[in-house]
Amino acid sequence: MRALPKPAATLLLAGALALLSGCGSSTKIVTVAGSESTATAASGGPRGYAPAAGVTTATASTAAGANGGTAAPAGTRTEASPAYVHEEGASAELAGAIAAVKSHGYTPNDTSQYHPSQTLRVLIGTRTGSGDGYDQLAFFFVDGRYIGTDSTAPSATLSVVGQGDTEVTLAYPNYRSGDALCCASGGQTHVTFALNDGQLSPLQPIPPTSTRR
Repeated sequence: MRALPKPAATLLLAGALALLSGCGSSTKIVTVAGSESTATAASGGPRGYAPAAGVTTATASTAAGANGGTAAPAGTRTEASPAYVHEEGASAELAGAIAAVKSHGYTPNDTSQYHPSQTLRVLIGTRTGSGDGYDQLAFFFVDGRYIGTDSTAPSATLSVVGQGDTEVTLAYPNYRSGDALCCASGGQTHVTFALNDGQLSPLQPIPPTSTRR
């Protein structure tokens, strides 16, 4: 056999060494959707992969198996309902609350005061057709179900000054003798309505009708 020139023999030896080095390597890189995991068999470390964010378990497992890694067991990923689903439900509930107020001959003043995220919800309504904007009642709802008003007699005006999950605080104007409807000179009385064991009760006395209208 004809001897190879020295430069060619040197290149052949270097290539063989590189091939042997690759075969004996104990480190393996598995890439899934742009993420990496290093598995070191010789050191006893785990063999596997690190799925990238947004990759489902099934997708990451398939990719790992195709690249020679250890496939993770398939799992189930639970996702929250899209925001628009919740928004549609809240809109439908508010529409029902508005209809309940109107069915009693009142028109809601400010629908933004109705909070579907709370257990106790409220809408202030003014008597429909009221020429001066007075004669108001607070309409209460529990989990979207209408349960009643703050009083059997309407107030001249009402306002919501505080809300919690099971409490709503209303402000009643206090009229003195001779006061015009626009100008209650007796200040305000705050009354908190609290839900307890399914019953709604005022925690403070409601001002008498004579001082409210």
